[in-house]
Amino acid sequence: MDLRIFTEPQQGATYDTLLTVAKATEDLGFNAFFRSDHYLRMGSVDGLPGPTDAWITLAGLARETKRIRLGTLMTAATFRLPGVLAIQVAQVDQMSGGRVELGIGAGWFEEEHTAYGIPFPQEKFARLEEQLAIVTGLWATEPGKTFDFHGTHYDLTDSPALPKPAQRKVPVLIGGHGATRTPRLAGQYADEFNMPFASVEDSERQFGRVRAAAEKAGRKGDDLVYSNALVVCVGKDDQEVARRAAVIGREVDELKANGLAGTPAEVVDKIGRYAEAGSQRIYLQLLDLSDLDHLELISTQVQTQLS
Repeated sequence: MDLRIFTEPQQGATYDTLLTVAKATEDLGFNAFFRSDHYLRMGSVDGLPGPTDAWITLAGLARETKRIRLGTLMTAATFRLPGVLAIQVAQVDQMSGGRVELGIGAGWFEEEHTAYGIPFPQEKFARLEEQLAIVTGLWATEPGKTFDFHGTHYDLTDSPALPKPAQRKVPVLIGGHGATRTPRLAGQYADEFNMPFASVEDSERQFGRVRAAAEKAGRKGDDLVYSNALVVCVGKDDQEVARRAAVIGREVDELKANGLAGTPAEVVDKIGRYAEAGSQRIYLQLLDLSDLDHLELISTQVQTQLS
């Protein structure tokens, strides 16, 4: 089981905080550091000092880290034009030496669009589908050739399709709970399918839909990596679990039911249940970015039992 660290900076984090967590992620042996792509805090937190941009953050981290992979869960297709996004991701991939992954979704949080003057279109899923075709098409175009796309929402003519990423193929992540359109898009475009904040049973069911969609698209179900994103709250004992839950404003019982919470042994056991359902990778949603002891505990007491 591959464990990755997943942060939510819109809840309140500076770039320096993210850099500290990313370096700890690397030093403690985790495989990757991912972040959300949001511009507005959620819930009762103040969100201070304000949002940081996902791809600007990852560009900085690309130069400050050496080993860990870097990516988004998930970039909102509403935030960026597809040609611009293809350039940004390719450049950050070059800056990292080929360690970038693109998680992309349709966009859903209307309030952050309103707050920052970003259009929030009705046909979000259709736009996402065209974005996937364009971004992957630009990267796949041979050097010296041009790329054209004429869709309902985007139109590209004689694009030089540059720059190219450092990797031969930047992994594309698609995720979600939708029973029909999401598996179809994942089956066609994704290198990884991510099931966010879902039970073992719902994950297994959705993984099956994606496998079927991949086979319908002419691929093998095993061509994709299957993963989950889950909030994490680990403590060496019940008292420490309760303390960490209180800091992030959550109840222990709720976290145990809907996330990965408890002692290392409890968390390892639950991760095993996700593995039995087909999950190969877990994104640990770390909500208290100041608690590096939490990261160290997960590394030494959870990750070591799974490697």
